[in-house]
Amino acid sequence: MSEPIRIVGGGLAGCEAAYQLAKRGRDVVVYEMRGVRNTPCHQTDRLAELVCSNSLKSVASDTASGMLKAELERLDCLLLRCAYETRVPAGGALAVDREAFGAAVTRALESMPHVRVVREHVDRIDPDTPTIVAAGPLASDELAAEIGRLLGVKSLAFYDAVAPILAADSIGEQAFFAARYDKGDSDYLNLALDREQYLRFWDELVRAKRAPLHAFERETVFEGCMPIEVMAARGEDTMRFGPMRPVGIRTPDGARPYAVVQLRKENAHASAYNIVGFQTNLLWGEQERVFRMLPGLENAEFLRYGVMHRNTFLQAPDTLDATFGCKRYPKLYFAGQITGVEGYVESIASGLIAAVNLHRALDGASPCVLPPTTIVGQLQRHVSTPTQDYQPMNANFGILAPLEQPARDKKSRKRQYTERGLADLEQYLLTSGA
Repeated sequence: MSEPIRIVGGGLAGCEAAYQLAKRGRDVVVYEMRGVRNTPCHQTDRLAELVCSNSLKSVASDTASGMLKAELERLDCLLLRCAYETRVPAGGALAVDREAFGAAVTRALESMPHVRVVREHVDRIDPDTPTIVAAGPLASDELAAEIGRLLGVKSLAFYDAVAPILAADSIGEQAFFAARYDKGDSDYLNLALDREQYLRFWDELVRAKRAPLHAFERETVFEGCMPIEVMAARGEDTMRFGPMRPVGIRTPDGARPYAVVQLRKENAHASAYNIVGFQTNLLWGEQERVFRMLPGLENAEFLRYGVMHRNTFLQAPDTLDATFGCKRYPKLYFAGQITGVEGYVESIASGLIAAVNLHRALDGASPCVLPPTTIVGQLQRHVSTPTQDYQPMNANFGILAPLEQPARDKKSRKRQYTERGLADLEQYLLTSGA
């Protein structure tokens, strides 16, 4: 009997990897330290806990995130199924009840005969044992040091931030449901600001006190999760062209607001909402003071404050190939944001691909590298293509091979990318045995 495959980390990537291996008959041990040791951002010991937004982004076929989900559906992705099962209304986005999602993934894995979950902090890796390191961007200092020792490389660090969550019954009556341009369901609560309210809020936000970052070595902010106060410091109107853009929103009396704050449901009961795009590193008292300036949040109850934390990722092209396998150690694979893929669904995809490739490698089969017309295939190439300034990458049409005959209409052109990629994926699956 072959030895069990070790998966270090029970986050999104690790859980998907465990499922993919177990369904192929491989024995898997998932090591998750939460339950014996927590991180700065996790709240529970559930597997696949979401620590930032509860949204997995758009499902529309004319978006890159929608295309990525369509690819993963065809690859039998467990976590995507769990997301749809625990979905909460969020317009065209796939948002989930955070607790229900983690519980669903935990139940699914713990019920599989080939999966064993061990609550243990791992700080040593045996590269001769089949292993997938999916510790995530919040890997412990000890594990990060062990990875650095094994690979002989330095990890990169950037800051990530999460937004506050508010009690629904503490949000004022002036908040209103609306969809942009009245398209789709009105799943977001909106707070409208006039120019005077916006400028007063912007001024206080810029001057608000932030939590110290002395424990970290660098102050590089990843653009995709920029704290709202950093965004505000870039200019008076930066937020109005970002998360507070008023375009397409009208108040109940038909007026066009100067700026808008949107709130998204955190759970199926709609008992909690997060402030969309308001990732922050303000001191907790400052969060209460400044965010309660927003109309409708004067008496807001904070269920969770925004926090900032360090995210660590590898200089992947120096260490990984397109299978997410380690160039130096044939039985060692990596998955998740630690590889430099950015985003929930992208992390899930990396776990799936790493698992498939480790399974195939142990069988002596050829590697699985999806076509360059697919989002997953191009993420595989991103982590393995040398570059001078390696940065996290999420799903976007810009990473795909150009269309031979692109449509003039932008939405039609994006659907062409999706249709072409899915057709190529189907053909690849038919011929490769992946």
